[in-house]
Amino acid sequence: MKDIKKIIDAIRKSKGIDFSDYAFSSFKRRINRFLEIKKMRSIDELIGKIQTEGDFTDLLIKEITVNVTEMFRDPSFWIVLRDTVIPQIANNHALNIWHAACSTGEEVYSMAILLKEIGLLKKSSIVATDLNNNVLDIATRGLYSIRSQELNSKNYEVFSGKKNLSDYYTVHDGMVQYDKHLISNVKFSCHNLAQDGPFGKFDLIICRNVLIYFNFDLQEKVIFTFGQSLGKNAFLGIGSKESLTWCKSSRMFEEVSVEEKIYRKLS
Repeated sequence: MKDIKKIIDAIRKSKGIDFSDYAFSSFKRRINRFLEIKKMRSIDELIGKIQTEGDFTDLLIKEITVNVTEMFRDPSFWIVLRDTVIPQIANNHALNIWHAACSTGEEVYSMAILLKEIGLLKKSSIVATDLNNNVLDIATRGLYSIRSQELNSKNYEVFSGKKNLSDYYTVHDGMVQYDKHLISNVKFSCHNLAQDGPFGKFDLIICRNVLIYFNFDLQEKVIFTFGQSLGKNAFLGIGSKESLTWCKSSRMFEEVSVEEKIYRKLS
């Protein structure tokens, strides 16, 4: 326990990022995995590198923050967004969407494709945030391994997209480059859910498979931030293993889809 607190303190002093409210078991597991990957023998060696090597600390933060994502992950979620949720906000003057903790951006491109296929991309404004600038750089470039496209394409087929997923990217040297026009209305920005508060009003917030890595206090804080960032009758989508029902801030929402964990802001 003391060693973990020392690591958290060293990261906070080095990068200004506070992991105090992350779920302890998950944080400890990822620290141990990082030590194995880097073949480090002690916590003191790890802390020494955090204190002196900024790039090394960035790699550690990337490991801690879990950047596992894919295009149209859980296709049924995206089907409900397309067929049920977005039609209810489609008549708004503009669609303002926040992808919180967007990681390497696959869900941002998924949203852009969805909006393009229903004719709403041009009237949409998307803010995609993460605390890790390295993953934001990947998301901004839209350059991914071709190997990952097999799963992405399967998800897109289940989603019943109007085209082939390959119509949205070009292939170069084993990598795929997604069409830059998809993100012409996307602003990628650094934002730390653990420390930063609301910064706008949105019609839809997507934050999936992130809350499970926070302790209850931080989950409560983040959900309150989302509530403050949504207009009346706006929507929030979270991960399949996550829930709002236990927290005080759940009173701001009603459940729209039990299966897909989609909620509507009440007032």
